[in-house]
Amino acid sequence: MQPWKVVLLFGQFRAGLSAPAEFKGRRCEFLTSPRNANVKWAGNVSGTVQYCASTRCCMGFYSIVDGQAVPEQLGCDVFQTNCLDPTCHIFTRQENTVSCVCSSDFCNTNVTWNLETSQSQHPRSLSESSTWVAVTVIGILFVFGIFYAVIRYRSLFKDWARFGGGARECYENPASLLKGPITAQCSCAQPGTSDLDLTNLELQQMVASGHFASVWQGRLHGAALAVKVFPAAHQRSFVKEREVFGLPLMEHPGLVCFMGAGMEPTGGQWVFLLELAKYGSLKTFLSSNSIDWPSSVKMAQTLSQGLAFLHTDLYRNELHKPAVAHGDLSSSNVLVRVDGTCALCDFGCATVFRGCSGQPRWQQQRESAQLRSQVGTLRYTSPEVLEGCVNLNNDRCLIQGDVYALGLLLWELWARCSDLYAESPVPKHQLPYEAELGPNPSLDDLILFVSERRERPTLPTPWRQFTQAFSAIKDILEDCWDHEPEARLTAQCAANRVEVLPEHCD
Repeated sequence: MQPWKVVLLFGQFRAGLSAPAEFKGRRCEFLTSPRNANVKWAGNVSGTVQYCASTRCCMGFYSIVDGQAVPEQLGCDVFQTNCLDPTCHIFTRQENTVSCVCSSDFCNTNVTWNLETSQSQHPRSLSESSTWVAVTVIGILFVFGIFYAVIRYRSLFKDWARFGGGARECYENPASLLKGPITAQCSCAQPGTSDLDLTNLELQQMVASGHFASVWQGRLHGAALAVKVFPAAHQRSFVKEREVFGLPLMEHPGLVCFMGAGMEPTGGQWVFLLELAKYGSLKTFLSSNSIDWPSSVKMAQTLSQGLAFLHTDLYRNELHKPAVAHGDLSSSNVLVRVDGTCALCDFGCATVFRGCSGQPRWQQQRESAQLRSQVGTLRYTSPEVLEGCVNLNNDRCLIQGDVYALGLLLWELWARCSDLYAESPVPKHQLPYEAELGPNPSLDDLILFVSERRERPTLPTPWRQFTQAFSAIKDILEDCWDHEPEARLTAQCAANRVEVLPEHCD
């Protein structure tokens, strides 16, 4: 029996179209989409036609939605200059992502997908995958290698020269917050730990509400704590965040203290038990409080150190914590404790970069790029992700996006530092880009302002009178939110810089 084949047609037949007289190269179907912006430089675009500048290959990149291939990128291939197949036969590269490269005009408008083969075949061999990756990497290095190397090593050299190496040693929080059947450790212990008995859990008042869960102040066995409640319909979000909390060695003062999870017995809702941060989120705290310079430095230190720890691939006592990208860093997802330190929370959009057999070989969670592009808080989203000009399955992309958001958070924090304004009144709290784009900027607003115009939040004029502090702050912020992802600091470098800020801002 012949395999079942599905033919997907995109666009119209264009055999009669001709390229401009000065161009003799390949013609490909082009998809007008922000996600397709990184393909534009591969050739001139006229409507839905792209005239390739330096390749004979058309490409198509699709997400599988309800068994159908939905185009995400169509155009001239960015890297390959030679391809053999004149037709677009796509193959399954991941669970829900397919692509093809072909060598005839508009071949990416007529896509043949062998469903029977793609569903039954085993994943491609390591050698096949390695060959494809090698070709792609060589192309990237050839085009961008020298440019990015100069930027990257300039940034690294500046950090090594000024601050030296070495991460701050992580320490564990020994506080015992609960008694009875719940352990006193700020850890999810090991995978496979049974759920907690929450029969005596008392919910007192709601303190925050989000898309997938609400946070309550509660009590259990006499101890006050925060209770994050997931309705039954959002069990997937509960499971995803619990995976992050369940990683080994996830104890750090810069992360919210996790004490366990289980099902609330009366309502059938899944819950996390977390430390209760007195001042709530950083957004709430800054909305009603200004801070002095030492307090701002302390908060900036714990915030950047927490992110650096999250990004760290850590081995200790035969345990391994893989690197984790937060994915939704914002002032709503940072808590402020009674001692003035900050802690990262809400890992519902996080990505764990798993190692293999203890070796530092990354394997990201199997999620679609389409889903990843829909998570996170829009105003804190990096310019490359706003434009859709990156491979969201790349671990460095997500890590670098976190550092961009860190820069915005540090600006938000110092914008409420009373010592930086001297005799001037401290402005009311504003979110990043709120002054320029209003309280609810759209995606188009942010793409124009952040990506195309490359604007960033304004550094207040009064800061400039404090020469030493202003220079240090300016360098940290600009090197965190740099437009080029490869030129940004690592979270650890940012933490190192914050740690050596002057003791006094004047």
